[in-house]
Amino acid sequence: MAERTNISSDTDSRNGSGKSSMVELLHFLLGARNETRALWGNEKIRRHTFELSLDWPGRVRPLTVHRSPAFPKTLIIDSDVTRNAPATLFEQAAQISLKDWQQVIERDLYGVNSKGGEISGRTLLSFAIRRVNTGGFLEPTRTFAQQSPHDAMVNLCHMFGLDVGLAAQYRLLSNQESTRKKLVEAAKDPVWGKIVGKSAELRGEIGAVEQRISELQHQIADFQVVPEYEKIRREADEVDQEIRMLRSSEAVERRNLQDLEQAVDEVTEPDDRYLESAYKQLNLVLGKEVRRRFDDVRAFHETVVRNRERQLHEEISRLRQLLDDRAKVRERLGERQAALLRTLNSGGALDALNSLQYALAREQAHLESLRHRFQAAQALEASRREIESKRLDLEQEMVTDLEERDSITREANALFNQYARRLYGDGRNPYLAFSPSKQRMQIEPKIEDDGSRGIHNMVIFCFDLTAAVIAHRAGRAPDFLVHDSHLYDGVDERQVARALQLAAEVTESEQMQYVVTMNSDDLNKAVSMGFDADPYIIEPHLTDQPDGGLFGFRF
Repeated sequence: MAERTNISSDTDSRNGSGKSSMVELLHFLLGARNETRALWGNEKIRRHTFELSLDWPGRVRPLTVHRSPAFPKTLIIDSDVTRNAPATLFEQAAQISLKDWQQVIERDLYGVNSKGGEISGRTLLSFAIRRVNTGGFLEPTRTFAQQSPHDAMVNLCHMFGLDVGLAAQYRLLSNQESTRKKLVEAAKDPVWGKIVGKSAELRGEIGAVEQRISELQHQIADFQVVPEYEKIRREADEVDQEIRMLRSSEAVERRNLQDLEQAVDEVTEPDDRYLESAYKQLNLVLGKEVRRRFDDVRAFHETVVRNRERQLHEEISRLRQLLDDRAKVRERLGERQAALLRTLNSGGALDALNSLQYALAREQAHLESLRHRFQAAQALEASRREIESKRLDLEQEMVTDLEERDSITREANALFNQYARRLYGDGRNPYLAFSPSKQRMQIEPKIEDDGSRGIHNMVIFCFDLTAAVIAHRAGRAPDFLVHDSHLYDGVDERQVARALQLAAEVTESEQMQYVVTMNSDDLNKAVSMGFDADPYIIEPHLTDQPDGGLFGFRF
């Protein structure tokens, strides 16, 4: 309880006196991480070691746990309960890790034996000790604002004794649907879409790659490694070069032969008969001496012509013989070239075979990648229908399971109804609705209200008390429930008094403990309505003075 003192002024406030810090301290000692930096980061607090004593299943004496903000990853307990061994006369303290402490709480306080299972001891503790700074009073079925409804429902099903496995399947299907939607959106992206693709396009691409692989396999099967392949290839290139040079030379020589043959056809003896005709026309008579000289010149020219003709014929004969010889050489080279090419075409070098095998391996890897993408694309396209079908089946399984656990839901509904009517009378019809659907399992507490904050908070009170009692009776939860003073903000003083009286009676009859923080004036209003608070107020009394806070100072 946080009180006002006689010396308090109008500017003093009980905000920050430590009511919510007490809740944070309980969480810290019960395995929470020290994420509340404003509290555990304070140097005056960090150097302290806090301890909590609590009744522990299977032990006669209370178990005490020690933890310091300066060393948040380890704790000291006065008896090593991590071994799950019977208590002995001489018990020794043990230092354990934070993770081990969380697992021990799950096992001993909540009856959860599987490590890394569907249920979280920390989430279950958050229903028993709600925290205002995480949004714990926003909804009855959530302990913090961003909590997945599926995660919350899995843990609530454990507390109410419902099938946790079925509730976990809702979470699994929700995760699959979320992944599917992300992949669908990614497939629309021009870059990321290439990673998955469409099944129709991938089917065609797979067919093309398979054809390429088949061709490569046939080439490799028919391939023969030719010894000294490179030497033969070089010889074939040299022979080809010789044949080209011969053809070039033959072309020149054939043109020369044509020119010589044309020159032979043009060779003629000189005709001097036109001279006699010309002289006659001039009435000139050629003498014997002149005629003799003409005969000598004619004989000389005839000799020159005959010599020229003989030389041309000799050159023509030489060229023809040369062409015949080169034709024979070219024919021989052609036969050699054909033989070399046949050898090369019958196989190849070892490097060529290795290249083919590398190309085959690359195409096979590409094909495997395409097949994986094809399967992913098919799964993505079919996943929506598959998820929808599984959800329908899961909904029916959940309906059947609830029918089989009707006694459990009836008990929970009866308790909630009883507690709510204690607060608001018989004029309302409060109830707990256990509603399986295709999307998720829902547990909804209902009290007819006008949307006020006060009634909303009392719905949380009745829901928490119901869940705590049901789970404790079955050994699925510890024997305490803690509420911060924020739960009573905006609540009518009549309901405050009735809620405190109800909590006192229920926890006494159920052998449980209800811990609540409250300002003194709010408590006094409840007292004025008939609630006797004196037996329940515990030390220390917090005040609005600088040294009256939970830790003895304000920060």
